[in-house]
Order: sequence, then C-alpha cells, then structure tokens
Amino acid sequence: MKGYKVRIYPNKEQQLLMNKTFGCARFAYNWTLAKQFESYKNGNKFISEGELRKQFTQLKKDMNANGEEWLYEIPNNATKQAIKDCFKAYKNFFNGKAKKPKFKSKKHSKLSFYNDTYKIKVFDNKVQLEVIGTINLAEKSRIPKGKMYNPRISFDGLYYWLSINVEVDDNQINENKSEPIGVDLGIKTLMAYSNQMNFNRINTKKEIKKLKRLHRKASRHYIKMYKNKTTNKSRNLLKIEKSILKQHRRITNIRFNNIHQATTKLIKLNPSHIVIEDLEIFNLMKNKHLAEKFADCSFYEIRRQLKYKCEWNNINLVIADKWYPSSKICSNCGNKKDKLSLSERVYKCKCCNLEIERDFNASINLKNLAI
Repeated sequence: MKGYKVRIYPNKEQQLLMNKTFGCARFAYNWTLAKQFESYKNGNKFISEGELRKQFTQLKKDMNANGEEWLYEIPNNATKQAIKDCFKAYKNFFNGKAKKPKFKSKKHSKLSFYNDTYKIKVFDNKVQLEVIGTINLAEKSRIPKGKMYNPRISFDGLYYWLSINVEVDDNQINENKSEPIGVDLGIKTLMAYSNQMNFNRINTKKEIKKLKRLHRKASRHYIKMYKNKTTNKSRNLLKIEKSILKQHRRITNIRFNNIHQATTKLIKLNPSHIVIEDLEIFNLMKNKHLAEKFADCSFYEIRRQLKYKCEWNNINLVIADKWYPSSKICSNCGNKKDKLSLSERVYKCKCCNLEIERDFNASINLKNLAI
C-alpha cells in the first residue's frame, strides 16, 4: 500500500466548487461533533454513525425546503465521510486513543474533502472527480494502476492536491544483506553512519532570513489595519501573505529533499538492520539556544521516512531506547562515562585510551545493539 500526492490544476469554476466542498465538509464535521457533545451533556448514549447520517440527511432536506440548497451543490460523499471521520475521532477519544476532538476553524483547519473510491477515475495525466469533473495532473503516469483507497483533495493555501493510496507490488527486495548500520542523529552532523558516511544538515539561513523579512513587511500592514480600524486586507498584503506561504513551502522542500537523499542512500546499502535513536523531541526543544536548530533537523521526518522505506525493502528498523547512552559508552571496551558535555566532540576513553569522533562512536554503539 503506497501513498501518492500529486498537484492538480482545476479551472476557476472547479476551484469555486472545491472551496464550497471544503466548507461543507467542515460544516458536517462540526455539526456531528456538536451533536455528540450535546448528547453527552444531556446524559444520553453515544450516537451511532448510522443515526448521525440519517439526521444529517433530514437536515439537508429541511434546509432545502427553506431555500438553502448549498449542501446539494457538492459531492454527497464529502459530507458523508466528514461525519465518519468525526465519529471515529470521538470514539478514539472515549477509548483513550486520542485527545478530545475540536471544532474545525474556518481560518486554521486543513482544507480537504473525500472523494468516493468508486467515483474517481485516474488516467495518465488527468483525474475525474465526482461532480467536479476532469482535472489535469501535474505529473504524467505518477499514480500507478491498482486498487485505490481513501482519495482526498486538499488545498494548502497555494496549490490543490490529490492524495491517494494504491495497492501496488513493486518492492525491489534484495536478499543479499550487508552488515547492520547504526545512525546517530545530531545538529552538526545530521546523520552519522557507523560505516563512516556522514550527512550534514542543510543550511537554510538565507531562506529563513527572507521569511523573517516578509513577516516584518506583513506586520507593518497589520499595524496600519489596526490603526485604521479595518479588517479589509490590501492587495499588497495579500501578495506578501502568498509570498510567506511560498517561502515556508520552499524551506520545507529543501529540508525534506535533503533527508530523502540521505535515507535513500542508506537504504541502497541494503543492511540487515538499521538502528536509530528514540529521541524525546519535546524535551530537546526546551533548550532555547538550540531549539531552532533542532526544528531545522526534522528528526521525526527522518524516522518516518526510514520506517516505510525499510518496510518496502525488507530491512529491520531498530529503535534504540531513549535512555540508551550511546554517546557515553566506549565502542571499543564498553566503558561508560558518567558525564559528557556537548562541547566534547572527541570521545576519549580513560580505560583503553581510545580517541574517536563522538558521533561516529555513538553510531558504532547503536550498530552493536543490532548485533
């Protein structure tokens, strides 16, 4: 099962219809959540999904009778799936699997809706959606043929996207495995491998500097709006806000591209095991001096990519315990240091007189876990 995300090019009429569908899906989700909260407050039982959908159908009929036909203008499965999603989120909350679901905001929630699997047709360079019609794809033959699941249309403030899962059988599994590899994650060296390969963190200082400059520009416009007591944004402000979104996207793409190159190069070595650390990112971000650099490293994204790439290539991914002192242990004799400051970039062992680069030493210790 592989996920594909492709940019789509809807025309102006299709964009308008999509934006309506985003709003209707959000309305259905919030309506469902309000119903569940009200039922719980009154001491009633959990409302089933089937009952919620019946009530929503009656609501649509009542609104249509009053001249409000906007729920009939959009694909029916978008609101149907929104009710399902809310029902699942509320159920997971009561089962202790997730936090309490919140109402979706018009300004801050993700804009997306579901398209029925049986009513979507994907061609080489086009996709046909329910009600909305045929839309061009950005990449030809990007989505392979196969059984499709959970197609979603989303908007990130700049572009429209099609996300879909496809059941495929194209994994290239090589049984000739090499020795295990330990991967030490850090700020200076993003990924230090036990085979002496290194990947550095990509520098995004210029992009971040430009982003801050754009934020200051936008801030001056917001101050003018506050002084003039108006909520209408000028054309220049709208242009700046679009530039901010593009700059955020550029920074994210630079980071993720670097991580994809690093993880793909590691997977191509075809080791029997890959061992990484289980880092407590929340605690790392508490350090005000290094928080920005930790955020720039995207450690969780590294782990996410390695997880699915290892599954595709039949490689065992081992997650070391977060309390495992990989940097404090000597990779030669096993002696453990009680204290090791961040400034000590070279590990010096008092027992066997070993002097080794700190990150390389940690990666060897992680490799030894697999052995």
